[in-house]
Amino acid sequence: MTFKLEKQHYDQHGFVIVRQLLAESEFAELKQNLDRYICDVVPGLPDAEAFYQDRSRPETLKQMQRMGGDPYFRDYVHHPKWKALAEAMIGEPATVDQPEWFNKPPATHHVTPPHQDNYYFCLKPANVLTMWMALDPVDAENGCLRYVDGSHTRGYRKHAKSQILGFSQGIMDFTTDDFNREVAAILQPGDVVVHHGMAIHRADANLSQTRHRRSFAMVFTGVSCQRDEEAFARYSESAREQHSAMGLKT
Repeated sequence: MTFKLEKQHYDQHGFVIVRQLLAESEFAELKQNLDRYICDVVPGLPDAEAFYQDRSRPETLKQMQRMGGDPYFRDYVHHPKWKALAEAMIGEPATVDQPEWFNKPPATHHVTPPHQDNYYFCLKPANVLTMWMALDPVDAENGCLRYVDGSHTRGYRKHAKSQILGFSQGIMDFTTDDFNREVAAILQPGDVVVHHGMAIHRADANLSQTRHRRSFAMVFTGVSCQRDEEAFARYSESAREQHSAMGLKT
């Protein structure tokens, strides 16, 4: 597939939804391995690689980072369907980071602050994207992603410490105009939303009392990108300070 229409939408709006990227059997295999990883691997991970809303309640697991130590996920980053879509949107060959997993457990009421991913990545040019696959039905009630339409073309917004675990920096001057330009990404399991590294996005809390909002994500970086090491060092130090203040061990 060439993803021509998807590329046009991505370039104009800063994000695009692709329905059912994987075959049913491929999606089932991915979910089975995520369940295995959570059951067998996560209990032994350091705090900074598995974030909980309440660590005493395993069902409140909200984010897993750096999953590439597991053989299945180390190899999964080379899956041809993910790579083909990512490189079609980026427009050049791309490398991929370790997979991540996100969740908004029911009735935990944590929000995702408005942010731009490349504020964390610190890449120039910002030819980087995140591919975010829904593992559950995702809608307004359980905290769908919301994108500020076209924001990827408007440069950086000022970020500040958010004190939100997993999202250490957030946009503090989010405006009424930003809210008015938002587009909600309503997804079914297996749907993927692809967003540009400069696209402003956020998510409300999960207001459901029974439904999780789980997702699997990978970040693809164009080969033309170079990291601003000074900016990345500042961001990393800020994140470490916040983790330490929250009592997390690395």
